[in-house]
Amino acid sequence: MTEVTLPALIKQMLQPGFYPHKVTEPIELIQTHISYVLLTGDYTYKLKKPVNFGFLDFSTLEKRQHFCQEELRLNQRGAGELYLEVLPITLAGEQYQLGGTTETVEYVLKMRQFPQDSLLSSLFEQGKLNETHLDDLGQVVAQYHAQAQTNDYIRGFGEVPNVRAAFDENYQQTEKYIGGPQTQVQFRETKEYTDKFFAERSELFASRIHNDYIRECHGDLHLKNIALWHDKILLFDCIEFNELFRFVDVMYDVAFTVMDLEVGGRKDLGNVFLNTYIEQTGDWEGLQVLPLYLSRQAYVRAKVTSFLLDDASVPAKVKEQATKTATDYYKQAWEYTKPKQGQLIMMSGLSGSGKSTTARLLARQLGAIHLRSDAVRKHLGGIPLWEKGGDNLYTPEMTQKTYTRLLSLGIILTNQGFSVILDAKYDKQHLRQEAIAQATKQQIPLQIIQCTAPLEVLQERLNNRTGDIADATADLLDSQLKQAEPFTEAEQSYVKILDTTQPQQAQLKAVVF
Repeated sequence: MTEVTLPALIKQMLQPGFYPHKVTEPIELIQTHISYVLLTGDYTYKLKKPVNFGFLDFSTLEKRQHFCQEELRLNQRGAGELYLEVLPITLAGEQYQLGGTTETVEYVLKMRQFPQDSLLSSLFEQGKLNETHLDDLGQVVAQYHAQAQTNDYIRGFGEVPNVRAAFDENYQQTEKYIGGPQTQVQFRETKEYTDKFFAERSELFASRIHNDYIRECHGDLHLKNIALWHDKILLFDCIEFNELFRFVDVMYDVAFTVMDLEVGGRKDLGNVFLNTYIEQTGDWEGLQVLPLYLSRQAYVRAKVTSFLLDDASVPAKVKEQATKTATDYYKQAWEYTKPKQGQLIMMSGLSGSGKSTTARLLARQLGAIHLRSDAVRKHLGGIPLWEKGGDNLYTPEMTQKTYTRLLSLGIILTNQGFSVILDAKYDKQHLRQEAIAQATKQQIPLQIIQCTAPLEVLQERLNNRTGDIADATADLLDSQLKQAEPFTEAEQSYVKILDTTQPQQAQLKAVVF
């Protein structure tokens, strides 16, 4: 970066003498389209650029002060240990000062600095981001949303005209990039998809409002805004500048993280995060709006990256990379709008037979939604997933209710183009035949995977099971064996047997459509 293009204040902030504390030299400057971020060692200082993009207005000192305070307040939710205070910057002659007694000319947000390799984006690039991280993240984001505020005012942002406004603004602001990182066909078809979605799915949006899924969310939950620091996942840099981007459907946040992982070529990790999140929240219906928001989040990353092409302070090499990045994001936004063929996979087998382990592995390979009967049952019963269910959770009526909900969700989601794995014992013919009948009626491809293992293996697995939401214990195996009904001749054509004591990868090759 050439110093000539930088404002005088930023030049001075790159000097160690500007700060009342020791700094690590050289001070590092990171620029986004809306901020200057200075890394000094123990502390990070963030200034807002005096810009007005319509969706964001930092054009006056008063507005920059207000949004610095909002950023401090809102980020206490996900990363309180990072956000410290808002400080004035004053000017004496030609010398800027942090604090000072003369007239305030700027405001800066002071944060605790953490290593940049703690960012999930950095861990991802280094190949260090694993399934455990994404499973943990799914639980953290679910808890974040559970505690997020909602009220009549916030819910109003879920109305179609309000949701649509941000989409329309994205298209208006990116028309000028057609012929550059964006193509005419991608632009037209992406916009046609969202126009149609808003026109035809008003009932879906109404249900999201009614069920309190419009909340004060993060609004920008991609991997660069998530850190793993001191063994804790921190969600930072949430949207403070525009209520339209913060008062959103919870799936808006989820889509950002999933999209970021998928753009990076790791759909499997995106699948782990998504399945953990929706299992924790029970918001499986929310998956119906996910493709819309996946496209939107890829598009908005393309847009803000495109903005760098118009910034005079950004060097040519950075612009060259920005063009490539924006091109990839525009293409991804378009890809998410393409219709997909859904499929249904039913797991079957006794407790401990490896159904969930197999389903999890299969879900990652297929990008499938993993619906566990244990989770569905507990959400229906209104008890926490990790709490052991009482006898009332396992009555015949509750079991029927669980399987009905399981299949209903499976049909809804496969009709939306998702692959769905129904993970339950499916040990009764009437339960299997109802699923087969509905899949056949709606022309949904169906397979049944029967997981098997010797009885002593099942007993050992159940006796050693820890850290799982399933309540089944080894003493139930005898009754399960007696009650299990064999596959009929008509069912056999759907069934593939999988021995879970043997390596599964080779066996699953025969299962994947």
